[in-house]
Order: sequence, then structure tokens, then C-alpha cells
Amino acid sequence: MTTKKKAAKKKAKAAARRPAPVEQRWREPAIHADGKTRCAWCGEDPDYVRYHDEEWGRPKREDRFLFEMLTLEAAQAGLSWLTILRKRENYRRAYDGFDPKKVARYTPKDVQRLLGNEGIVRNRLKILSSIDNARVFLDVQQEYGSFSRYLWSFVNDRPLQNSFRSLREIPARTELSDRLSKDLKKRGFRFVGSTICYALMQSVGLVDDHVENCWVRQEGSH
Repeated sequence: MTTKKKAAKKKAKAAARRPAPVEQRWREPAIHADGKTRCAWCGEDPDYVRYHDEEWGRPKREDRFLFEMLTLEAAQAGLSWLTILRKRENYRRAYDGFDPKKVARYTPKDVQRLLGNEGIVRNRLKILSSIDNARVFLDVQQEYGSFSRYLWSFVNDRPLQNSFRSLREIPARTELSDRLSKDLKKRGFRFVGSTICYALMQSVGLVDDHVENCWVRQEGSH
């Protein structure tokens, strides 16, 4: 065997022993220190793990909570979800507990107050859109009786259960999220692209994307 081939073989063996890149490892379900297998996207961060275990994919129908998630998902655009989770309590205080009636009445003075709040994402367009969205949210409530009734009508009031084995199989958007996004935009909502809408659908349980051997899925904990 030539020196060049020996070097290549040695390099290949070293690569095989080396841990896979984070991006690759996170594509597969991960076994945590507590012995539970979880969807790989939540990693080991306690905030992510708690959100994964207690909220993600679990059906939510309370309007104030739906407005909260609509606002937070929009705020997350271009950022990591972990960043938003860590600011969540600050958002709740800054946005009057995400009461859409109160947010809809926000004035330019409130906009300046939010822009000066270091505990939230201080993006003027996102802040202005959250106020506009609150006003349209109330319009939808009046039309349908509740925003929940409107939102859940897109899945005929029953969560969609997917059967994915790894993170790489989970889509960022679907035909359904495209349809939801289009309808929300038509009604006047902002920061509601299809990817944001699919994240919203996952977060409030319209769709269950827990991978097949995740403990939440295995134990039917929804």
C-alpha cells in the first residue's frame, strides 16, 4: 500500500471516530440524560426541552394563547426560537398578557415604550405588525365567534398526526400552511408567511410533528 493510500485510510478512520456535526446529529431523535428520547431539535437546553415536553404539538384552543403564539412566531422571524422563549415572560409583561383587546388599542406612545424595552425584540416593523394583527384578530373573533374556531377549521377541528422518523423529514411549510398564510394575509395579518404559519400550526397542536420514537409521541402525552 502506498504512503498516500495509507494516509487516506488513516484519515478515513479518524473521521469515522469523530462525532458527527451538530446539524447532522440533530437530524435524528436524541436520547437525553433522563433516559427519554426526544425530537432532536430541542437539544439539551432546559428551556427548549421544557417547551418540547410541555407545549409543542399539544392542541391549544384558548384565544389569548393563540394570539400570544401568533405574535411570538412573528417576532421569531430571522431569529432562533430559543431567543424568543427566553424573552417570553418579558413579552407577556410588555404586551399586557397578550390580551388582543388591549394590544389593539396601543398608541404611538406604546410603540415607543415597546421599542425601548430591552426584554423583547425591538424591531419596529414587528411591533407595528403585532398591533395591526391584534386588530384583525378581533375582526376574526367577531366573524367566527373565536379565533380558535377559525384556526382549527383548517384541520376540520382535529389535529393532524404525522409519522416522521427524523428531523430531516419534517417540512418547513406545507400546502396547508400555504393556504392558511394566504387567508391570513388576505384578512390583513402581517408576518404570516407560510413558514411562520407552519411553525404556528406545530406550536399550537394543529399538527403533531413529534417523531415516531419521541417519548411524547410514544406515551400519547398530548
